[in-house]
Amino acid sequence: MGGVIAPAATKPTAASRILAFLSAQVAAQTLRWRMWAPVAFGGGCAVYFGLKVEPPLWPLLLIAAVAAGVWLISRWRGAARLWTLPLMLLACFALGLAVSKLRTDAVAAPIAPAMAEPTVVEGWVVDVDSPGSAGPRVVIAPVRVRGLAPEDTPERLRATVRGSIPEPGTAIRLFAIINPPPAPASPGAYDFGRNAYFQSLGGVAFGLGEPRAIDLAPPPWSLRAAMAVNAMRFDLARRIVERLGPRTGGVAAAMTTGQEAWLDPAEVEIMRDSGLAHILSISGLHMAVVGGFAFFLVRFLVACWPWLALRVSGKKVAAWGGLIAVGTYLVVSGHPPPAERAAITASIAFIAILLDRQAITMHALAVAAFVVLLLQPEAIVTPGFQMSFAATAALVALVEVWPRRPHEISVPWPIRIVQQTGVWVAAAVMASLVAGAATGPFAMQHFNRTAMYGLVANLATAPLSDFLIMPALALGALLEPVGLGAPFLWLAGQGIGLMLAIGAWTAGLPGAVKTVASAPDYVLPIAFLGVLFCCLWRGPMRWLGLPLAMAVMIWPRAPTPDLWIGDGGTQAAFVREDQAVVTRPGIRQFAVDVWSRRRGLEPVERQGEGWTCTRFSCAPDTAKAGPVAVWWGKKAPSDGQLSSLCAAAEVVSVRSSVPTLPAECSDTLILDGTDYARGGAVELWRDAASASGWRGVWTSDVRGDRPWSRFGDADTADAG
Repeated sequence: MGGVIAPAATKPTAASRILAFLSAQVAAQTLRWRMWAPVAFGGGCAVYFGLKVEPPLWPLLLIAAVAAGVWLISRWRGAARLWTLPLMLLACFALGLAVSKLRTDAVAAPIAPAMAEPTVVEGWVVDVDSPGSAGPRVVIAPVRVRGLAPEDTPERLRATVRGSIPEPGTAIRLFAIINPPPAPASPGAYDFGRNAYFQSLGGVAFGLGEPRAIDLAPPPWSLRAAMAVNAMRFDLARRIVERLGPRTGGVAAAMTTGQEAWLDPAEVEIMRDSGLAHILSISGLHMAVVGGFAFFLVRFLVACWPWLALRVSGKKVAAWGGLIAVGTYLVVSGHPPPAERAAITASIAFIAILLDRQAITMHALAVAAFVVLLLQPEAIVTPGFQMSFAATAALVALVEVWPRRPHEISVPWPIRIVQQTGVWVAAAVMASLVAGAATGPFAMQHFNRTAMYGLVANLATAPLSDFLIMPALALGALLEPVGLGAPFLWLAGQGIGLMLAIGAWTAGLPGAVKTVASAPDYVLPIAFLGVLFCCLWRGPMRWLGLPLAMAVMIWPRAPTPDLWIGDGGTQAAFVREDQAVVTRPGIRQFAVDVWSRRRGLEPVERQGEGWTCTRFSCAPDTAKAGPVAVWWGKKAPSDGQLSSLCAAAEVVSVRSSVPTLPAECSDTLILDGTDYARGGAVELWRDAASASGWRGVWTSDVRGDRPWSRFGDADTADAG
């Protein structure tokens, strides 16, 4: 009887195995594709803010409507995901462009022109801002500005004042110099003017005398309400400082109310060098601690009352408590944009609990990102948003892959304590590593400094901040108005003192801070996408995003400029052996620091010998001393003075306009007030192919012609 011989099993080929692996990877993303919608939406926002010319509104609305319509129709007709997914991402991208334009038009407000002479400002003190290098600052709602029509008067001014700080709600008269918000200190640097535009901050003022209290007509109710809240915050901050003293009290006031008027600049620098500066600004960490503390406290209190615990859901009542705590903290903190974004994220987590959903998931984070960008599309280009959501996404991804051990039965409590301590330490180390790695590219690109021992400092201070300082500050701030906050504030002060000691120790270690030059602007979006791919993709293919996430670290840097001249032409620095040699030490130091850090340079003062400096100018005696001469007098130099500046300098910077040039300056590059009024700050490279021997990039070349960049002046930064 014959039998049938079964065919031999064929061995899978390498190609078939790879195809099967890729198919399994794609199948694992079934519930993850929608998380890329806010990424595409944010990409549209980022492209809008990266444009050099302001686009008209109607084409963006038309493109968004068509893209959304095509996507919805394709879904309604049951098209395959192969088609609907790209259409969804395209629709979200177009919507990001349109929403950003709508937001820009909605917040448009008057911007102060550069006023040639000092003027008088009369208005209401809305809030106390963080102090600057020139002194304390306040935010003013102007009622009248001499020389400006009512329709041209900004809604808000940030003013540097002399003497005692006027409290919120005070009507003042200030004799001051007014300018538009300052332009970036160098091409591609932080743009304060853009952030000011979206906060209706239409100018900066520098007070020439102490503000005087005056009588004004009552302001609108909305302004009265804002000033009342800020007055309460200021009073609470002052009480905290009086309780704890200026050193720890200034930090406690900043962490509780957002008021930074009492912060010691030396302590702030120590916090930055140790990687702890994020604790000072109210953001995601603070909202999470306050909301989480309120959640667990309310849930514990409900559980302690059996009658109530049997009749209500303790978890949902606690979620309501968390929402109330987050909302209250948002008001007390002055609702700065980072706090608003953190409050939205925390609120969505508590709402998820109320809807019987898991609170901390990647889906909840995606919803939070979408809501934040719908309300504040400008957040996409701010370091706070980028770092906050990158860190949160990385931590949620860590939670998703963190191994969950089964609970052991009848384990002796000493062993359980050791096990739980080990698990907690491992989780804390991994969380700090993951969050630090996710935020590292943004810290390098935006701040150009890396705290080498930041992991150590954050691991040492995290228990203090999470379990002692923030809860004690919350209780102390709540009870201080009735005179019962002293013990809690004292406890918080002890924790802050220990935190500052840890920060000082780590900041004092050898090599505590490393300066890193910024990569080209297009590299950061690559790194952002790499971080998001590592977090959002499920499976081993997520590590394909790691090289992209490291782009800021490994990307080749552009050639360092040979010379930088600040906007206005009153300060310059040239590069020599990886150092930025400053021609006018101590002048416009903030702009010098921003530019030198961005280029990875160490600022140093020029040598006294080899330079001839007068009241209005400074010039090298020989070409070896330096390539640039600076004239900062408001009056144009005479032909003889200009000739002496050109004698040894390759480049001459003149603050005022120069109508004619003497023959001695024919081979010298002259930049005058007209150039700075048009272009702002400039970076220069030697270029033999150029007729002048130099190639320059101006701030206006990078900034473009946008609503927040159409008002500028050579002296803008001096007024801030």
